[in-house]
Amino acid sequence: MSNPFLINSGPYNVNEILQILNINSNIGENDKIENIKDLFSADKKSITFFHSKKYQEIANKTKASYCLTTENLKDYLPKNCKPIIVKNVLVSTSIVTQKFYPNSIEDEYDNTVIEINKSEFAKRINAGKNVLVGQNVKIGSNCLIGHNSIIEKNVQIGNNCKIGSNTIIRNSIIKDNVSILDNCVIGKKGFGFFPISEKNIRYPHIGIVIINENSEIGCGATIDRGSMSNTEIGKNTFLDNQIHIAHNVKIGDNTIIAGQVGIAGSSTIGNNVKIGGQAGISGHLKIGNNVEIAGGSGVIKNIPDNVKVMGYPAKNIREFLRDNK
Repeated sequence: MSNPFLINSGPYNVNEILQILNINSNIGENDKIENIKDLFSADKKSITFFHSKKYQEIANKTKASYCLTTENLKDYLPKNCKPIIVKNVLVSTSIVTQKFYPNSIEDEYDNTVIEINKSEFAKRINAGKNVLVGQNVKIGSNCLIGHNSIIEKNVQIGNNCKIGSNTIIRNSIIKDNVSILDNCVIGKKGFGFFPISEKNIRYPHIGIVIINENSEIGCGATIDRGSMSNTEIGKNTFLDNQIHIAHNVKIGDNTIIAGQVGIAGSSTIGNNVKIGGQAGISGHLKIGNNVEIAGGSGVIKNIPDNVKVMGYPAKNIREFLRDNK
């Protein structure tokens, strides 16, 4: 699912895109590009990006017509996808994304909000004191919202949901029967930027947060919206207190994550996974189904299905116990 809330300012012809990247070329100069998408979700009307061999299998199957990439990676692309060679793929992707979505960088407070008791929800939502709601918000039936919470613009909340006090939500789709406890921040931009000597370049975040049915988000959790894809929490997945889920993370169904866990950007967590407290998972990793990660572990490599790991770097639990007798 793409972001249903952001307005795309495209389409643009390829020459316009090459011009903002300071590239002199005549490839497909009259072709129209409607959007920028990741390798997996891109279609023939899209431009995508490919910056690491880690994604070569997905790159080989992309349906995009154009791809921002490097000289070393271009040969992994299929024939239908024309490479646009750049020095820094992610910086170039940021520039092109801002072209399509010029309002995707900043996250100022939402000045459209009004008191919920003065809104269309006044008579049917059970809300505490000082609750604010923004524009383009939908809230289902039988929902509760605690004191001092702000449902900012561009939010959909399903039926039978409970939102705690002092919580902020924006750019999110919350499905039915979800509980989000106190002091959470859901759907704000992630920690994406490119450090340079005088001014860091912010990375656009055009994705959203999706929290699926029957899930619970503990107190003080922060879930960043996606940059190029969405951040998603699966069905019947429970997050403990003080957890950080970074942009583009995908968490499967029936997963349980204990307190103070951090999951870095673009990692994928499978179904029926258990993660102990204070574990850390690096970015761009794949954690399989039915995996158990012991508390305090540091995961820096992919983990296949049906494995138990612990330690830093995390390793098979039998190997860890053998090495630490």
